[in-house]
Amino acid sequence: MNATPDAAPGSEAPGEATGSAATGSERLEKAVRAAEAALIEYEIAVETFRIEVENFSRLHHQRLGPMYTRLDELDAQIAEAVAASTGDPEDIRKAEEARGLVLPMPQVEELFGGWIDSDGMPPEAQAMLNEQPVRPPGRVRPSEETRKAYRELVRKAHPDLAQDDAERERRESFMARVNKAYADGDLETLTALAEEWEAGPLPEPVAELLRSEELYARLEWLARRKEMLAARAAELEESAIGAMLRMAPDDPDKLLDEIAEELLGKVAERERELARLTEAK
Repeated sequence: MNATPDAAPGSEAPGEATGSAATGSERLEKAVRAAEAALIEYEIAVETFRIEVENFSRLHHQRLGPMYTRLDELDAQIAEAVAASTGDPEDIRKAEEARGLVLPMPQVEELFGGWIDSDGMPPEAQAMLNEQPVRPPGRVRPSEETRKAYRELVRKAHPDLAQDDAERERRESFMARVNKAYADGDLETLTALAEEWEAGPLPEPVAELLRSEELYARLEWLARRKEMLAARAAELEESAIGAMLRMAPDDPDKLLDEIAEELLGKVAERERELARLTEAK
């Protein structure tokens, strides 16, 4: 993940004002706007990576989960065939251990428990509750056109650009829809959302220039926000799925295909071994 902006928020804080008070205030406001833009770019990078991690995790489970289960079942059958053949207590112990690793079908409570995260209920669980068809992501990384539409929308509608609480609430609600459409790779919805934003109410203009104290406070808040995002990015990158994504930064969808091919080879190998043991018996 490349989530480092060209300029960190707060890094362009102005020095001593050399002109009039008005000129100094204008420079400070420019610094704030530059820091806001840098923070938004950083947030886009972090949120994009978060969605890719989530999509990779969901697709990994949906596409490869049955293969892992099949491997565990074959390992258990092989161990049981060996134990039946030898009668050795150690082989029997290994067979029981292998059988214990085969996961039973999860209960509904377990399914929902695994799907609920700190951000709420993911799309699959919501769809089940609402009796709607489940729509998994089509791919780990949305198309380039979809990514471009997403970035443009975030730059325009980001909640950090709000001037008051009501405007922030409107933007946050809108961005929740934008993020869902992006996670689904839904370019059509993103296009419709862009049209909706352009036609919607514009934020009220600022009545007067922010005082220097307020601008400095804004810079400090942006810096703290940047630190929080950096911690979130580090957590994503250090996760198991994040580590897998780093193995294929250019084409994560291809990585899933490669893993699937490797697992299919292992399944075929185990099936041949089981057939050999069964024939020998």
